[in-house]
Formats: sequence, structure tokens, C-alpha cells
Amino acid sequence: MIVSLRTNLTPEVFELMSEAEGAELIDGDIKEIDVGNESSFVGGRVFQHLLESGATQSGLLFPADTGYICFPHRPRLVRKPDVSFVRTGRLPNNRPPRGFARLVPDLAVEVISPNDTYYEVEDKLNDYLLVGVPLVWVVNPDRRTVHTYTPDGGIRRFTADQELTGEPLFPSFRVRVADLFPEPLPDQPTEPNEQPEPQA
Repeated sequence: MIVSLRTNLTPEVFELMSEAEGAELIDGDIKEIDVGNESSFVGGRVFQHLLESGATQSGLLFPADTGYICFPHRPRLVRKPDVSFVRTGRLPNNRPPRGFARLVPDLAVEVISPNDTYYEVEDKLNDYLLVGVPLVWVVNPDRRTVHTYTPDGGIRRFTADQELTGEPLFPSFRVRVADLFPEPLPDQPTEPNEQPEPQA
């Protein structure tokens, strides 16, 4: 869930504000990112496995709160994926910018939080795919699944007992999906019948 704090801002103004930490800019409105501890843990696991796989040999890997200004269809939008990646050579001197990145990431990972609505997750997914993010992962701790999306309409679903792969960005990346999540409680179903997964 996201909570409105300010309105009618540009990304350039938002970038300079202290309120930008832990928030996105949605069509000029500051929206606080309400992330649960479990979702933060899962995002950290994704980052860790990508790091250990050698992803940084081909680019820069970023944790949560890294902002992107790259949405011409929504010029007052700043998105902050839970994990993101930019290939070598796409940033000046291959260095992280001091402010928000003004390019499309090569990977955007969104971990669904307890208060996220289906529409909010779908909105983020559509924004990433519209600007051509080559690979988007939507990680669902409740269902213990990962859905991967590509701009050509490709969708793959990985369940807890399968291995998540990183094609086309990370051909050698493999991780058991269950290893991204904390162990389920004894009475917790692995795939509760909740809201539908977002579609491209």
C-alpha cells in the first residue's frame, strides 16, 4: 500500500527532498512505500543470490530505494524497484549516479508486500514493460512464486520447488525459488488462493 504525502511535484524536485527516501513519485504525488519485514527480507535474498551469482561482473546491482526516471508516458513518475540491475557501459564511467538514474534498468524486481493491491503491482509491471525493461521479476512471498516478464509478452511462472533462471541477462544464474523465502509456517499453505497474479 502507498500513502500520499505531497502533490504536483516533478521528479527533479522530488529528487532533492528528504521525503524521497522510502517513497516513489506517482504522477506528481509522493507515495510512501509501505514494505513489510518479510518483503524486505525476500528482496535482500534476491539481491544476495544475484550478487553471489556474479551478476556484478556484467553490470551494477542496486538494492531497494534506487530511483528511476525513465517513463515518458508518465513524466511525473519515479519508480523504485526492490532490486534492479544496469548492464556495464550504460551509465557514465560505469558509476552509480548520485541521484536518480535517468535510464531504463535492465532488470527490475518487485517483491509483493502484504498491503500491495493487485492494481498497484500491475501498474508497476506495465510501466516497466512499456519502457522496455528487458526483464521484470514479480516475487510473491505468500504464494512462494516468481513470475518473470519480458517486453515481447513472455511470461514464465516459477514455483517453490523449481529453479529460477536469469535468461536473457544472467544465463548462468540458478536459484531454487524456495531459497528466496523464509520457511513457511507448519499451518501455512504454500499457494493460498488470493488475488490473481498480475499479467502484462
